Amino acid sequence: MQIPKGMTIKNQSVSVANWTEVREHLDQMIWEAVFAGNEPDRLAARRLIIELAKAWGAKPASIQEIYLARGKGEISGFTVPAINIRGLTYEVAQAVFRTAASLEAGAFIFELARSEIGYTDQRPSEFSACVLGAAVKTGFKGPVFIQGDHYQVSAKKFKSDAEGEIGGIEKLIQESLDWDYGNIDIDASTIVDLSRPTLEDQQRDNAVVTARLAGFIRSHEKTLPVSIGGEIGEVGKSNSRPDELEAYMKLLLEADSGKPAISKVSVQTGTSHGGVVLAGGELAQVKISFETLGLLSRLAREKYGMAGAVQHGASTLPEDAFDKFPEVQTAEIHLATGFQNIMYDHLPAQFKEHLYEKIRRDFASERGLKDTEEQFLYKTRKKMFGPAKKDWWGLDRSVKEKMMTALQAKFTLIFQKLKVNKTKALIDRRVAAFCLAKPLIQDAPRLLVP
Repeated sequence: MQIPKGMTIKNQSVSVANWTEVREHLDQMIWEAVFAGNEPDRLAARRLIIELAKAWGAKPASIQEIYLARGKGEISGFTVPAINIRGLTYEVAQAVFRTAASLEAGAFIFELARSEIGYTDQRPSEFSACVLGAAVKTGFKGPVFIQGDHYQVSAKKFKSDAEGEIGGIEKLIQESLDWDYGNIDIDASTIVDLSRPTLEDQQRDNAVVTARLAGFIRSHEKTLPVSIGGEIGEVGKSNSRPDELEAYMKLLLEADSGKPAISKVSVQTGTSHGGVVLAGGELAQVKISFETLGLLSRLAREKYGMAGAVQHGASTLPEDAFDKFPEVQTAEIHLATGFQNIMYDHLPAQFKEHLYEKIRRDFASERGLKDTEEQFLYKTRKKMFGPAKKDWWGLDRSVKEKMMTALQAKFTLIFQKLKVNKTKALIDRRVAAFCLAKPLIQDAPRLLVP
């Protein structure tokens, strides 16, 4: 990699004399961080971009202090959006930061799920570098919250090799912490066993595995407490109940010496990931239980000192639903497929059909017996972000500009309805500690290209 003029690397840190020149060179740096021919060069570029962002003042952080304050009743009135970015991460993140700047927002999260890492072809290092590079490109300064979403236990793998499955998640957690993630969501709700006789028996594996993984995070976090989330109800299944939350928390507290291991808890209230697509391709109307969400959020705060409940599968809800999340004091909502849909809606017809042909050829075995063509393509097209990543990045600039304009309009609407506008000063004031991962010096020799 060619280091931009005006930038120097010395004593494990980056210093910049000319930010204008660095920003002009940043697009090329990001391209090399994503597409350089070998992994060592990609990793070196990613570390440089992350350290560059820290030097600029866009620093990866944990939202833990905000959530603890929320649990104490010191902060309320807004719901934090957690945004999954599956493709064009560098440019989509810029649209998020531009939205934040226009609304003076600071309470928002970028996230990538364990499952998304594979089909989007984004390791934590790449995701972190693209998000933080976008912050520099747009001039954003302050805490940047990057989250590992749904670090989920596979029920099938857990049954056959529990230690191997847990070990795999621990390895991913370590990788995420090494690349400046300050927030990790553990999802062991998949191993809740409803065939057992009592609620505690049903939630036991979930609580024990969550406590173990939370302990792993606490023993490996750097200079600040990572924000950790748990989950009691698998998204798309039956709605969660207060007695399930209490059974889970009782076991979790017992496993963690009476101290809460988590600061938020994901629950099921009637949604599903990606929404339910009907035979003709349109989405079914979702019936979300805000009463359940509000009840569980209040219980989480008042009895356990957490920020509240977390809602998944919300991005395809109708626009008028988003106002209700702050009303019932939802702590956080996760948003993904709705943004993916906007990206697909703005693709040239020929390019979209090119992707659909690859889906028909490469993923035919995943088509359900009763799936229509529209249902199959809608459920599977998320898997085209990884195999066609370079094609997505190579889209004509005019196409991407229209796409990002539409995304920014959606981000603006959601930020306003969730009432995270005007939260920048609060976040800057209360989030003081930042992540410190591996020092730059480990990769510096690869960066010193004449």
